[in-house]
Amino acid sequence: MSRFEFQPRQTLEVSSRPIFLLLGICLCLVLIAIGASAQLAPNQTNGFGNNRLVTFTYLQNFDCVDQPLLDLDFNGIPAQSDPAEMQTPICQPVTEPTQDPTGGNIKHTAHLYVFLPMFSVDNDQNPNDAMACPNPARPGELCGSALGTALISLFGFVPEAWKTHPLVPTQCPDPNNPVPGTCTMHASSVDLSVTLHALGKTGPPTMPIFVPTPNHDHVVDNSHVNTTPIWWEVRPVLILNQSDWPAADGSSGITSSKAMDDAEDAGRAIEVGSNFFLFFSSHLSH
Repeated sequence: MSRFEFQPRQTLEVSSRPIFLLLGICLCLVLIAIGASAQLAPNQTNGFGNNRLVTFTYLQNFDCVDQPLLDLDFNGIPAQSDPAEMQTPICQPVTEPTQDPTGGNIKHTAHLYVFLPMFSVDNDQNPNDAMACPNPARPGELCGSALGTALISLFGFVPEAWKTHPLVPTQCPDPNNPVPGTCTMHASSVDLSVTLHALGKTGPPTMPIFVPTPNHDHVVDNSHVNTTPIWWEVRPVLILNQSDWPAADGSSGITSSKAMDDAEDAGRAIEVGSNFFLFFSSHLSH
């Protein structure tokens, strides 16, 4: 082989080392950038829509709407004449106002379907597995072992929705706020009184039954996966079968409103309205 033929091969072999090193560095930087872009900001949570992962960015606090003729605390006094009812937010599934926080007709308000895992992976019979009280707790709030005992009495087990350490992945609480029952810009407690009555578990409500906000996932309608900041009505959806629960990456389970509707029609999920509203934007995650 002539020197002319050999020299380029030798030069290429020597110079390839810094080239490969540079490519490796670039690849690492790309992977770091991808990882950083996937991280949630403190005011964000994930959700699903159209079988895709979406990201919500919250820009205001929640609102649990009370109207003049409602009686959310069941003391027999309409809210318009009961100033005490205004002092504590009462976030009440099943109860729906006629207007959202903007004053607009609730029939035109976007829906946020909040999935609650109302099953137990391990038929949990330990009341101590239930969530502790938020800090600070509401007066008389049902939490900790007392909550666990009540849930076992009502449902036969502690649902994953109220476990301190659920055995299914959930989007709230999110990785940035791992305290059970908490999620950015959400209420830390909800009133289950009307829900339990609607499910036939208790008699007509006589007072709120406050419990920690349950572990949950989010789903939006396909038409709202990319949406500028608006108010959304929280519509709780009780998921009764573990097989319907979404995987963290959305690779299985219910990740669209269409699949949710199918599960409801089949009796595997129960959807209700609420007076609970959240304000956020939604966009497809990359």
